[in-house]
Order: sequence, then structure tokens, then C-alpha cells
Amino acid sequence: MDKNTIRQKYIALRKAFTSEEIEEKSLAIANLSLEMPIWDKEFYHIFLSIVEKKEINTDYLLHILQGKDKNICVPVMKNGKDLVHILLQDNTRIETVNFGVPEPIDGISIPSDKIEIVFVPLMAYDRTGNRIGYGKGFYDRFLSQTSKGSLFIGLSFFGPEDAIATDPHDIKLDYCITPEKIYRF
Repeated sequence: MDKNTIRQKYIALRKAFTSEEIEEKSLAIANLSLEMPIWDKEFYHIFLSIVEKKEINTDYLLHILQGKDKNICVPVMKNGKDLVHILLQDNTRIETVNFGVPEPIDGISIPSDKIEIVFVPLMAYDRTGNRIGYGKGFYDRFLSQTSKGSLFIGLSFFGPEDAIATDPHDIKLDYCITPEKIYRF
């Protein structure tokens, strides 16, 4: 299956979920994250969910990060191709912008190479950690700019595909958390 066919498959699967199912599965993912060996780091990047696309509700993970007093960075799309990472603070204002993406409207920018843990949005992934996103390359560009040793953790409602075709610029995940299991690659 090509990437676009796989994207369409998972868009349809997500559409079938009720709001209650999304909340239940998102909470299960957040709870499983507590079993991971990642909580000794300082800077964490997490995406803010696009409700209309029935993405995982990352609010539960945000609460865990805040409870552990971590530095949380959230993305802002710049120049139509790059992500800037804004430190989430109590006074950070979030607005929904292009494509229904919630973003901070201003704040302190954190360089990519300071971020140690990245919670990565995805449409699908395979048994070796290859992922498919929305196809714009934002996260592949960002992940390639992080420091050696940074961990990339996908979040998915679903288990892995057997294999996904890759491109030379694609960056693999280290882990993926589903409601039932943590996959390590």
C-alpha cells in the first residue's frame, strides 16, 4: 500500500470513533506512558490535538508533564515548512489557526537541539518504527534537527502495519504508545 492509501485507511478508522472512545483511548495512552523510561529528562515536545481530525487527545499527557514539572514545548508552523517550539507557560495563549491546528500565538522559542523527548503525531507506523504523518514533512525536518539521544515517541490508537515504504528523509520512531501496548523499535 502506498502512503496516501494508508493515510486514507486511518482517516476512515479515526472517523468511526466516538468522542467517548477517543477520550478513553487517549487516557489509556497517557497512563501507559508512565511505564516508560523517559521521565528523567527536562525538555519535552508535544503536539496539541486537532479535534476535527479525531487525533489523540494529548491533554492527558500534558497534565502528566505539568505534574512532573517538565519544560513543555508545543509546535508552531512557520514559513509553511518548519516547526518552531514554544515553551508552554501558564500565560501562553493558544489559538486555532490553519487546518484547525491549535498553536501558541507567542512565547519563548526553544531550539530543536534542546528537546530530549518528542511525542510525535502520526497516521500510521510499522513494526520497525517507520511512520506516516500528514505528508508535509514538518516532523521529519524537526526530528532531524534534534540532538543525538533524543527519543521519538509516536502516539497511535492502532497497532502497527507490517511494513511502510520509506523515503530517504523519513525519521524512525524509537517507541509508539497505543491504548494497549508500548512498541519499542
